[in-house]
Formats: sequence, C-alpha cells, structure tokens
Amino acid sequence: MKQDNWIAPSILAADFARLGEEVEAVLTAGADLIHFDVMDNHYVPNLTIGPMVCRALRNYGVEAAIDVHLMVEPVDRLIGDFIEAGASYITFHPEASKHVDRSLEMIRSAGLKAGLVLNPATSIHCLDHVLDKLDMILVMSINPGFGGQTFIDSTHAKIQSIRRLIDASGHSIRLEVDGGVKTDNIGAIGASGADTFVAGSAIYGSANYQETIAAMRRALEVG
Repeated sequence: MKQDNWIAPSILAADFARLGEEVEAVLTAGADLIHFDVMDNHYVPNLTIGPMVCRALRNYGVEAAIDVHLMVEPVDRLIGDFIEAGASYITFHPEASKHVDRSLEMIRSAGLKAGLVLNPATSIHCLDHVLDKLDMILVMSINPGFGGQTFIDSTHAKIQSIRRLIDASGHSIRLEVDGGVKTDNIGAIGASGADTFVAGSAIYGSANYQETIAAMRRALEVG
C-alpha cells in the first residue's frame, strides 16, 4: 500500500552560494525532505558535493530528513562519512558495491534508513534478496549524472512492477522517483505507484517554491 506522498527538492538545482537559505526556503514552502545528490566523477561523469556540505546544513540548523543519493564507487567509505555527517536516508547503486547486503547493513546498523537506486537499465531482480533491508527504493527516470534531463517514459512500467513487489512483500518501503519530475507529469508518476518525488529544476527553477510544491500536491491528488 502506498504511503503518504513526499516531495523532495534536489539541492543540485539550488543556488549553492545561498545553500542554507535555499534549503530553508523549500522546507518552509512545504517540502518533506531534502534530496542530496553525491557524484564522484567516476561512477557518473560529474562532481558535486560531499559529507562536509551535509554537516554544514545540519550546523546551519536544518532538522528535516536529508535523503543522500550516492552516485559514487566504491560506496562504503562515503556511507560511513555521511552517517557521521547527519544523513537520514542513504541510497546507493547496487553496481557500485561489491557486497550490497553488507553496505545496506552498514547503514541500518547506524540507525539510518537504507535504500537501493535502480538506473534505467538496471533490473529489479537485484531487489529480490534484500527487501527486508530496504527502507527506500529509488528509481532513476533519467540516466544519473546531470540535472535537467527529460523523464524516460518506460519508467512507468518499472515503477508499477516495483510497487507490486513492495506490496507483496509486506515491508514498509518508500518508492522514490528521480529525474524529470515536473508538475505536468508528477500525477501520472504517482498513479504508477511512486510515493516520494525528487524535483530539482522544477522547484528551484520556479519563481515561487510554495506555489510549485502546492501544484505538485494537487496533481498527485488528481492522479
């Protein structure tokens, strides 16, 4: 069964010169958690931010959940660093860990929420033996590495398949989607079974964060 819908602005699209203010602004505007994209110029062809920025946001006073998406290889060292930096959720790509079960257990044993990220061409079968260790499944609806890409329509079928898998498992697992999520397609994405929606440029590129987030929630209600 789907859980309450969460909106997760991606700070990849924020003004980094005013990052603390930007995070505060979207939370005030109605966001549920903050999505934190970590890229290493190795697993993906881009370089972004690390645990020091996560810690800086906590020191700034951000108390909301921080949803860290690791696009790095290998992952275990940075998992430990982000645990110490104040992350709430840590998700990573199964291709980037030599021992997926161990990496998940490392996150959960620290009291954090753990998840796996599936690229557009990654099979959902990698979830079969670790569902009991997952708090979140993140479906990439673009190829990871850069913001501002267009949603891949075939992702709908994948979301639907994973929703059936979650429901059949009986576990409480959030189903997150990242990539090209906008006000004009978020309703359809939710109807496919997602309950957590990462939006970067759609929110941070808008003139009014509160109006944009409210429009997304209205679209989700309609489906």
